[in-house]
Amino acid sequence: MSRSRTLVHLLRHGEVDNPEKILYGRLPGYHLSQLGRDMAERVAETVASRQITHLVASPLERAQETAQPAADKLGLPINTDERLIEAGNLFEGLTFGVGDGSLRRPSSWKHLRNPMRPSWGEPYRAIVVRMLAAMADARTAAEGEEALLVSHQLPIWTARSYVEGRRLWHDPRKRQCTLASLTTFTYEDGRIVSVDYSEPAADLLPGGLAGKKFVAGA
Repeated sequence: MSRSRTLVHLLRHGEVDNPEKILYGRLPGYHLSQLGRDMAERVAETVASRQITHLVASPLERAQETAQPAADKLGLPINTDERLIEAGNLFEGLTFGVGDGSLRRPSSWKHLRNPMRPSWGEPYRAIVVRMLAAMADARTAAEGEEALLVSHQLPIWTARSYVEGRRLWHDPRKRQCTLASLTTFTYEDGRIVSVDYSEPAADLLPGGLAGKKFVAGA
C-alpha cells in the first residue's frame, strides 16, 4: 500500500519592534522590526524551492508580515487561521519579571498559583487541541506535499512537546523555538512520524542565540 507523506512546517515569526519590552501577547499594533523583516526574507529564500502548496498565518501582524515574503516567493495567498494565534495571557500589556513591577504587585500573585495549567493564561491542553487541529487541516490541504504555518513560540513549542511526549508545563527559557525557526512535522497517512527543527535565519539572531534552547519570547 502506498503511503502519503506530507510535511507541515511551523514557522515562528521574526523579531518584533518592542522597545518597551512588554509582553504584547495578542495585542494589535506590534509589527516586525527591520531585523524581523530581514529574517522573514531569509526564511522565504530558504523555503522557495520546497513543495509548499498551502500557506497559513496567525492573524497577528507579526505573523502576517513574516508570511508575506514567503507568499511572494511561492506565489501563494496567505490564509489566516485564528487557531495559530499567540496564547492568551493575563499579563498581556505589562512588562513581566520580578524586578520590573508586574510580579512585585501582590495582585499578580494569585495568577501564579498553578504553573502546570498555567493559571495565568490559556491552558496548555487547549493550545495543543487548537494547534493540532490547525496542523491537521493544513496537512489535508497540502496532501502529499508541504504546508507552511506561521505562528508563535509558545503554541509551536506546546504542540511539539505534546507530539514528542514531554510534559506541557516547562521553563520558558528552555524552549527550542527561536525567532524565524522552523519546526517540521512529517505526516504519513495522517499520522505524525517525526519532528525536525531548523534555524534558517540563525546568523541573524541577536546575541548568539543560534542553536540554543534558552530562548524566551512570544
